[in-house]
Amino acid sequence: MTRKFLALLLLLALGTTGRAQTFNRGIDQSAFVPKGQWLLGGSLSYSENTNNDFKWLVLDKITAKGYTFKLSPYFAYFIRDNVALGARLSYSRSYTDIGNLDLNLGDDLSFGINGYKNIQHMFYGTFFVRTYINLGQNKRFGLYNEARASLGLGQGKNTSGSGETQTGTFQRVTEFQLGISPGMTVFINNFTAVDVSIGVMGFDFKWIDQTTNQVEHSHRRESKGNFKIDIFSISLGISFYM
Repeated sequence: MTRKFLALLLLLALGTTGRAQTFNRGIDQSAFVPKGQWLLGGSLSYSENTNNDFKWLVLDKITAKGYTFKLSPYFAYFIRDNVALGARLSYSRSYTDIGNLDLNLGDDLSFGINGYKNIQHMFYGTFFVRTYINLGQNKRFGLYNEARASLGLGQGKNTSGSGETQTGTFQRVTEFQLGISPGMTVFINNFTAVDVSIGVMGFDFKWIDQTTNQVEHSHRRESKGNFKIDIFSISLGISFYM
């Protein structure tokens, strides 16, 4: 019985090998974006929130406001069909002002935060390699994958309290990132396209130097890696091909 089973596996393997010589997955290697073109584009995002005596779970009397702003222009050159090398410059700024926030965990455990402000801005420089593939013979829809390396520098400060009880902390931030971000591009016309991408894998290294009340110094280092679909990294932008 064992010999018959082994003989059957051998016949299947030989048959598969014979058919593999003519197997064709039908991948079209035609140029979606030809060599020699320039890619120019960018993305912009802005969010704002305002709370006035808002209540959420154990948080009560939330009075706060804030915003987040990010601008990211980029350019690239196609060194060969469907392969582009490029660079991206990014600027981000965030601001939070908590006038009052009460945390109530019961009659014996409750405290509040008031007069807390935080502001931070970052500059990033990114080098990336982007490769495209068209969907069959279609020249309007295509998929791409972008591998990137980024270096970010920034600073921020936060203050809390008021008057003689006010304290403040100033910090300098250095960040290095490696990541992979697949996406889809849709051509509106021959020269303009809309891009949608999402991060799926990345490594992040961050160094933070702090000075509190211009006297106390501290340092923090953090690193993380992930291999997952990050819905918070969805990016929508517009690109021009020349």
